[in-house]
Amino acid sequence: MVNTSKKRQRPNNMSAEQDEPANDTTVNNNDDSDSDSSDDDELCLEGVLERVRDDDVSSESDEEEEEEVPMKGPAKSKPKKSKKSSKNSDSDSEDDTNGEILQVEFTFHDMAEDFYHGIHTLLKSTHPLHAPHSQALVDAILENVSVGTVISTEGDEEHNVFGFASVLNVQTHKEVDCVKSLIDICLTNVPEEHKRELSVVLSGKTKRPAGFLIHGRMFNLPLEIVEVYHQQLVLDMEWAVEHAEGGEEERKSLDFGVFLRLAPCVRTGNGGNGGVVYNYFDDEAMADHAE
Repeated sequence: MVNTSKKRQRPNNMSAEQDEPANDTTVNNNDDSDSDSSDDDELCLEGVLERVRDDDVSSESDEEEEEEVPMKGPAKSKPKKSKKSSKNSDSDSEDDTNGEILQVEFTFHDMAEDFYHGIHTLLKSTHPLHAPHSQALVDAILENVSVGTVISTEGDEEHNVFGFASVLNVQTHKEVDCVKSLIDICLTNVPEEHKRELSVVLSGKTKRPAGFLIHGRMFNLPLEIVEVYHQQLVLDMEWAVEHAEGGEEERKSLDFGVFLRLAPCVRTGNGGNGGVVYNYFDDEAMADHAE
């Protein structure tokens, strides 16, 4: 489950906690002898002496050990199942050799300087297109506190980043070098039949502004978290429009009408004439629903 720690309305907590190992229980032996017994009592033994084979002696001693009177002491607690066995009750000792499953509580945060290195690392590693201007782009993302979310973990003092998402207003950041570079890339690589339309969108003369959607995450992030972190970005934009502190002008700048996404992907087939394979499945879903 996810625990949202931001100042705005968040989805329900989705949390997961690791079971604590069962505590060892010590057994106290009560070997106190009976101090009231008398040393003067005489003990007489009567019987027949028989020769017993060695194997019979060993078997009888084993039975005596099994029939020992239980020692008094606190009852042993039943050990808790491991995470592996709790999910599959039919699993045996082989499951224990596969390693322990870590339970992680993901949390959503506003953009902050503490997440700079984590966002920078994800941006460069997941989207090589942004590598040349990654530092300036991260600076712009962190300054855009109103619209942006970061996935981290509860109580993480190192501020590790497992995913992030932000939207940069094209018109507001038109003088920023990294945004200029993104605009040039779009106009240079867009098909000729869409170039005029895209030029109008990027000009800032539309009724509602356009924004660059920039996001990155670890590829093995749980699917439930991927869905929530896109929902979280939508909640951020709605909250920003409703609580814009800069008046009507700021509110309009946050009310996006068009989103542009430079999605990392590769073309298949000879000469790139085949289909497109996206690095992120959510980018593919966006492309399928894009106008």
